[in-house]
Order: sequence, then structure tokens, then C-alpha cells
Amino acid sequence: MVSNTHTHPATSIPAENPDVRPAPGIGEDEYEDKSTGAELTSADINRMAWRSMLLQASFNYERMQASGWLYGLLPGLSKIHTNKADLAKSMKGHMGFFNTHPFLVTFVMGIILAMERSKQNVNSIQSTKIAVGAPMGGIGDAMFWLTLLPICAGIGADLALQGSIMGAVVFLLLFNSVHFGLRFGLAHYAYKMGVAAIPMIKANTKKVGHAASIVGMTVIGALVATYVRLSTTAEIEAGDAVVKLQADVLDKLMPAFLPLLYTLLMYALVKRGWSPLKLIGVTVVISIAGRFGGIL
Repeated sequence: MVSNTHTHPATSIPAENPDVRPAPGIGEDEYEDKSTGAELTSADINRMAWRSMLLQASFNYERMQASGWLYGLLPGLSKIHTNKADLAKSMKGHMGFFNTHPFLVTFVMGIILAMERSKQNVNSIQSTKIAVGAPMGGIGDAMFWLTLLPICAGIGADLALQGSIMGAVVFLLLFNSVHFGLRFGLAHYAYKMGVAAIPMIKANTKKVGHAASIVGMTVIGALVATYVRLSTTAEIEAGDAVVKLQADVLDKLMPAFLPLLYTLLMYALVKRGWSPLKLIGVTVVISIAGRFGGIL
């Protein structure tokens, strides 16, 4: 754990340096130089977006993504704050606890840099950072992990199962086209919009998250029916009649009924804390036992 009292090269500048001492009469949440900072160019915003890819490189459980967050902002902050004391104050504030979705973080970064450029007070900037970053985490999970990833992986897996070596290539191209498009596009959009983007986020967070969750669940349901292959060879004899349990009962009741049940079983075990390795072991045991028992 890193103590808050330790000096960190990315978080503070030694207090004994006379160049970074706050001017008399300046509040702790105010910048000394209140003039509008230098305009950030498209190259500056692109640099921020590239550096944001290291958001979780220094992830820790005390401050989560704080180090990577400051690393992404630092070139822009250095250009905006020519006053060393202001730069030190800004850097120290941005080393506080922070956590959001790593693919959508540039949206938050763009808004924060716009606020830093207009020299709004530190407390407002930090409050906005948390208020915008938190919902981005939920939206990102629904958008990427529950929607985009299953769709792209399903397309790639389908090609791979057909023997095409393009399966992995198509998956990476599809997923990262959206990923990088949003990462860089949102960075520029958010910086231009500044704080004006905040009401839009608050108004649409629930709608976007809900819609993405519905799409994600639909996709997962389709993947279960397509890729989870489980059927039984069991037969029921009634006199001279032979009823095939799979074809005559289960398929007529609901196609892919057994894959659904097995998926729900795996989900229940995951909720109980079972690891993926245990689930794979259970699947292997059930497959072998069912095969030798003549029911699968």
C-alpha cells in the first residue's frame, strides 16, 4: 500500500521549492492563474487517447486507476497550467481514487481537460470526474462485455468452426474498430462539448444501459442456442412404441432446452463462486459419464 504522506513523482512537487508555493489569499480549491489555459490541439487530444490505453497499467486497490488516469492527462495539464503551483495542485487532485470503464475513459478525460482549461475550482473538477466516470463504468460493461464482445466473438467463432483462419482476425478487427473509434471519437467530442455534455449523460445513462443490457441478453441467448450443444439419446419404451426423448419430447417442448438448462446450471455455479477450471472439469465428467451411460 502507498501511504498518502509519501512523495510521488507524478503526484506532488516538493513543498520547499519556492516556485510552487501557493500565493497568499488563494483557496485550496482555487488556481492562482485564473486565465483560460492554452487551447489543446487535435494532436494533444489524440496523445491523451493513446496514453489512456495504459489506464490500468498501475492499477491498485488503494486508488484503482488513478496513476494511469493522471498519466493520460499529464501532457494536457502541463500545457494548460503554466503556473507550477497550479500544475502541482491539479496533479495532486487527479491522484485521488478513480475508477471507470477503460474503453470510455477518454469521454471523462475530455470533459475534465475542458474544465481544467477554463480554470474551474478543483473541487468541482474532482466531483465532475467521479460523477461522470461512475456511470461510464456501467454503460461500458453493458455495451462492450454484454453486447459487442459476444457479437464479435460469435461471428469469429462461427468462421473458425467452419475451418477459416480468418475467425480470429475478423473478431479482432470488428471489436477494435468499435473500441478505437469510440476511444478517439469520444475524446474529441467530450473536449469540445466540455461540461455541456454532463446533462446529456445524466439524462441518457439509464436508457443506454438498459438498451445495451437487453441487446446483450438477446445475443447471449442466441449464442447459447447456437454453440452449446447438448442432446440426449435416451429412449422411452411403451409396449411396441419407442419414444425418443430428444426428438419426440424435448425438441417439441422447446428447441435447445437442454443447452439452456446446462447454461443456467453453469451460471448458478458461477454465482456460488465456482472457478472456470471447476466448471470445465464438471463438463468433462458429465460428458464422459453421459456417453458411457448411453444417455448423451
